Amino acid sequence: MTALRATQRLLKLAREARRPVHVLHVTTAEEMELLKASKDIATVETTPQHLTLAAPECYERLGTLAQMNPPIREARHREALWRAVADGTVTVLGSDHAPHTLEEKAKPYPDSPSGMTGVQTMLPLMLDHMNQGRLSLERLVELLCRNPARLYDAVGKGEIRSGLDADLTIVDLKREQTITNSWIARPCGWTPFDGMKVRGWPVATIVRGNVVMRDGQLSGSPIGRPVRFN
Repeated sequence: MTALRATQRLLKLAREARRPVHVLHVTTAEEMELLKASKDIATVETTPQHLTLAAPECYERLGTLAQMNPPIREARHREALWRAVADGTVTVLGSDHAPHTLEEKAKPYPDSPSGMTGVQTMLPLMLDHMNQGRLSLERLVELLCRNPARLYDAVGKGEIRSGLDADLTIVDLKREQTITNSWIARPCGWTPFDGMKVRGWPVATIVRGNVVMRDGQLSGSPIGRPVRFN
């Protein structure tokens, strides 16, 4: 399979160069088995989309809205991804956010662009998985916060600790909410998870000690700064 061959080649090159490598968007059971045995040289990312959706059901229901690269695969691959989350093979989760418009996605394949929205649904989806017992809250924090900061050596990020930036997301672990297209920020304004009810929801966002979102409403002016790296 193409994905496995690409990852095998990447690991071979990394070992020849004696340099670590970060493997993005891993989606197959075979790749995860290979990467489980390659933790000395490789870190691994997968996405909430691949942990949640499965073929062929998602394509039958969503059509080109489910089109992304690498593709959503069969349930056996999804279960392998969850095993890799549980055994520590997966280092981080990524949103793979691709905000194509509905008009663009409505084009017939292969003219339809690959990719789906993901940044807003990432935390609600993973909180729902946590509430269903698929991973712990501690492991979720590790995948979304601590490990990304460590992996990229981001300055002042990833933990709640004196001297670091007060970047926080406050969540209601018991709140039940339905994900809808209307909730997704424009101009894309759609999600493959439209109509999905989840348990666990972000209720406030704090950036460097400033509340910038509360109960779904933005507040104040944009205060984002470029992340610094060592």
